[in-house]
Amino acid sequence: QVQLVESGGGLVQAGDSLRLSCAASGRTLLTMGWFRQAPGKEREFVAGIRGSVGSTDYADSVKGRITISRDFAKNTVYLQMNSLKPEDTAVYYCAAGPAFSQLGVRAESLYDYWGQGTQVTVSS
Repeated sequence: QVQLVESGGGLVQAGDSLRLSCAASGRTLLTMGWFRQAPGKEREFVAGIRGSVGSTDYADSVKGRITISRDFAKNTVYLQMNSLKPEDTAVYYCAAGPAFSQLGVRAESLYDYWGQGTQVTVSS
């Protein structure tokens, strides 16, 4: 069993930065992903990092502004978000799945565990 605890959300202004954290307990070397869901919209992929090789992938809408990273010692994954835009406003979810999978990190079906979500609000 894996438990995920997200933190770091908040209310910021456009152009500001935020760093979200997701602490995982129970297992290590997981594939980790961040997804978000804006009001009235479906949940969408933001960024992912493969547990087996550490490769990363990003949604086109966040490339160049958002970076996913991990601290193996703390079993924590981070989402550094810079140059935030109002359209980044959403609930951000951390997810964890197996290190090895034929599924791409963008696939929600890869992830077995999900966090509770943390709200990010970007004002214009």
